[in-house]
Amino acid sequence: MGISSERDLVDFLVAYTRDMALSEEEPGVILDRYFVPDFEYRNDGLVIDRQRMIEHVRPVRRNVDKTAMAAGDWSGIEIHEALVREDRIAARWTLRTRLRKGGTFVAEVHMFGRLAPDGRIRRIDQLTRQLDDDR
Repeated sequence: MGISSERDLVDFLVAYTRDMALSEEEPGVILDRYFVPDFEYRNDGLVIDRQRMIEHVRPVRRNVDKTAMAAGDWSGIEIHEALVREDRIAARWTLRTRLRKGGTFVAEVHMFGRLAPDGRIRRIDQLTRQLDDDR
């Protein structure tokens, strides 16, 4: 299930985001599928370790509108660019998530990363910018 092509990277971005937000599957199992155990994840300068990522999933799952998302009534992820070169990955994408209490969360994401030999993610450096939903 490792990343070795741009298609794999796009599939990861969609599946990982969907699974972490909507799935009843344990977050640690999802992380293990895509990340090495000692991964490094930096988002806007904040270092997020495995435990912090697992703890982050609970409020995400509480706040997303699962009914709207499951019915396809959301835009989800729009991938603008995805690159894979040997053990390096990069992507620029937009995340749109319908919220349970109304409204939509929209963010532009610029992600750069390194892969382990098995294609799982070893490191991510990510910059995000919240946007107004102009649709």
